[in-house]
Formats: sequence, C-alpha cells, structure tokens
Amino acid sequence: MTDLAARIAGAPISWGVCEVPGWGWQYDAEAVLAEMRAVGLAATEFGPIGFLPDDPADKAKTLADVGLRAVGGFVPVVLHDPSYDPAVEVTTALDGFVAAGATTLVLAAATGKEGYDDRPVLDEDGWGTLLANLDKLSAMAADRGVLATIHPHVGTMVENTDDVDRVLRGSSIGLTLDTGHLLIGGVDPVALTLGHTARIKHTHLKDVDAGWAAKVQAGEVTYTDAVRQGMYRPLGAGDIDLTAIISTLEKAGYDGWYVLEQDTILPDRPIDEGPVVDVRASIAHLRGIAEAV
Repeated sequence: MTDLAARIAGAPISWGVCEVPGWGWQYDAEAVLAEMRAVGLAATEFGPIGFLPDDPADKAKTLADVGLRAVGGFVPVVLHDPSYDPAVEVTTALDGFVAAGATTLVLAAATGKEGYDDRPVLDEDGWGTLLANLDKLSAMAADRGVLATIHPHVGTMVENTDDVDRVLRGSSIGLTLDTGHLLIGGVDPVALTLGHTARIKHTHLKDVDAGWAAKVQAGEVTYTDAVRQGMYRPLGAGDIDLTAIISTLEKAGYDGWYVLEQDTILPDRPIDEGPVVDVRASIAHLRGIAEAV
C-alpha cells in the first residue's frame, strides 16, 4: 500500500453539512468530527462558516483535540464582477487558514446567488475579470504559504468543459479535481486527469449515478433535487472510474489530499447510523485502490 491511505481526508458535506440555506438537517461539529476520527480519516476540510469556531486558534484546537489535521476548505467567492474585489474576502479566509495550519484554498467561482441550481452566462469582460482574479488570488495565497486551486462546480461560473478549458488556457492556477462535479457538469474526469495531470493539486473524490447526472445536464431536475434523490453514491458504487484517476495521479507523483466528499441531504435526524455508513464504504473502496496502485 502506498502512502495514499494516509492522505484520505473528509468533508462535512458527507454528513449533510452545507452552506446552502435549507439544504437539510445538520449535524453539529462534535458529532461529525468524532465520526471522522472513528472511521480513520486523517484530516478534514473546514466546512461552511459557523461549522467550526470562527477564531482560527479555536478552530485548530477543535481539530487537534480529536486528532484531525486541517486541510483547508471551500471558499466560494464572486470572481467575474469587475466592481467587486474578492481579495478582501480571500485575505480574511487566508488569515484563518494560516493560523489553523491549513495549506489548501479551494476557490469556487460563485455566481453571487444562493444555491447551485442556475447560473448566469459570462461575457468576454466577465471572463477576463475572472481569469485575472484567479491568478491574483493564487499569488496572494502563495505569499502566505497556501496553495490556491479552482474547483469546477455545478452552478458556478466554472462548471462545464468550455469553462474548464478557458481556465486551463487563461490562468495558471491549479485545479481541484472534483470527480462528481466534473461529471455532472459534462466534463469527463478521467480524460481531464489524463490530459492535465500536472494541473491537479487537490482532489475531491465522489462517485455518481450517471443517469441522474444526465438528468441534471438536460435540465430535467435541479442539482439539489438530484442530490436529494441519491445522485451521489459511495465510492465504487457509481459510474466513475476512480481507479484510473487515482492510478494516474499517483504514478505522476501526486502527493496531495484525497478528500471524500459525497454531497448528502438529510431530511431529518437519522434514526440509524446515518451517512457514516457510506463514508465507511468509500474508505474501504479507496484503501482497496491504494493497495493496487
């Protein structure tokens, strides 16, 4: 087994914890972190604002007390609006990252609206602003010792194949490879991994039911409704070739985190074990891949 097993991290959204208003019933941090540690995760992303303590030192202590390292986290910010400077918002986030010992900033090109069910169309000026901001924010983060990446994400300004191609051609920022959001956005995650291995600096592992992904792409259901219906599957139970992706990354010398991130919506407090069942199954599948690469 490679050191891959030591680079498996978690994300609170696998427990249904999300920044979107009305997303679903939410666990508290104490319960989520305890289950993360119990299933053997080494680290976690921070989750939405308010999930962990706001004070960076308290945030770091909260994770350290349960034996988890701080990966960093998802920061959705408006990047395409020339009247808005995202540097102020990202500087605040970086202050917290540095103080908590986190090393990875996962940027998403937010639309400025709540949720991920629709997005505006960018003109050339909007794209120019977005791409310039990516390089500016990446340099800002590097100056603080933090690696910045852009996360192609359904319902953001960087979602589909054309969007990802423009980012790859028009900026130098690294990518967060989110296997699920890429597939749902119409991007082949295996082809992207093979074609742009060196640009991948952070990884979110999801597995997806391709049938539900196709319905989202066709506009037959919203992203949120598809998540609610179980579009995300435990690793190995969906339609993404995770073995090909992970094998390609490892052979290329990728040494970053593999963050297990299965977007989950909980209508009520679970009466059984809850989402940790799927997390446990995903870890087992990922460790099986680790033994083979």
